[in-house]
Amino acid sequence: LALSAGYISLGLVFGGWVWWYLGEKAGLEYVTGFVIEKSLAMDNVFVIAMIFSYFAIPRQYQHRVLFWGILGVIILRAIMIGLGSALVENFGWVLYVFAAFLILTGIKMWLTADKEYDVGSSGALRFIKKTLPVTENLHGNRFFVRQPHRKTGKPAWFVTPLFLALAMVEIVDVVFAVDSVPAIFAISTDPFIVYTSNIFAILGLRALYFALAAMVHRFHYLKYALAVLLVFIGSKIFIADAFGLMKIPPAASLSITFAILAAGVGWSLWKTRAQRAGVEGAG
Repeated sequence: LALSAGYISLGLVFGGWVWWYLGEKAGLEYVTGFVIEKSLAMDNVFVIAMIFSYFAIPRQYQHRVLFWGILGVIILRAIMIGLGSALVENFGWVLYVFAAFLILTGIKMWLTADKEYDVGSSGALRFIKKTLPVTENLHGNRFFVRQPHRKTGKPAWFVTPLFLALAMVEIVDVVFAVDSVPAIFAISTDPFIVYTSNIFAILGLRALYFALAAMVHRFHYLKYALAVLLVFIGSKIFIADAFGLMKIPPAASLSITFAILAAGVGWSLWKTRAQRAGVEGAG
C-alpha cells in the first residue's frame, strides 16, 4: 500500500511540475487525466485478479507477469496515443467519434456492471491455445519450456500457463486502452499531457494490484461511477462544441471527476461494510 501511495505521489509531483512549467490549464488537464486513468486502472486490477485466479498463478510468480505486462502496456499505450494524436491533429472530427464511443461505452459498462469477466470464454485465449503448444502445469517462473512433443516425441518449445496469463493481461489492457485513451483525448489533445498522465498512472499498477487484490469485492460499485464518468467525459465535447454551449473549465471537470469517483468508492465501502466486519470478526 505504501509503494502504491509512493507511485501516486510521484505522479502528482510530476503534475505539479507540469502546472509550474506549462501553466494552470495544462496542470489541471494532466491531473484530471491522471485521476481518470488511475480509476480505470482499478477496474483493470479486478480483471487481472480474475486472470491470476483462473490460471492458478501463485503470488510469487505474479510479480514477474505484472513486470513484463506493464512494460508491454507502456509500449502499447505509446503506439495507441501516437496514432490517436495523429488522427486528432489531421481529422478534428475524430474527437466527436471518441465522444460518442465514450458515451456508448459508459452506458454499456453501467448495464453490464454486475457481470464478471469470463477468462475461459475469451476468444483470444482459445486462439492462443489452438495456435501454440501449451503445457498443462506451471514450470516455475518460466514463460517457455522445451520438452518432448506429445505427438512426435521430439524436443519442442511450449508456452506455459504463466505465458497465457501474461498474454491475457496484455490483451485486457488493449481493451481497457480503447476506453481510456479516448477519455484522455477528450480532456486534452496535447500528446505530452495524454502520454505522461497515462504512463504515471500505469507505473504504479503492479503496486496497486497487490494493494487492492485482496479487497476487490469492496469496490463493486466503482464500475457504476466509472460508467457515469465516461458518459460525462464524452458529453463534455458535445456540450461545448456540437451544441455551442459553454465549455466546462478544466477545474470544474477535475472537481466533477473527483465527485463522481468519490461517490462510487464511498458507496462501495458503505454497501460492503458488513463484509469487512465479517472478515475482521473471523480474524
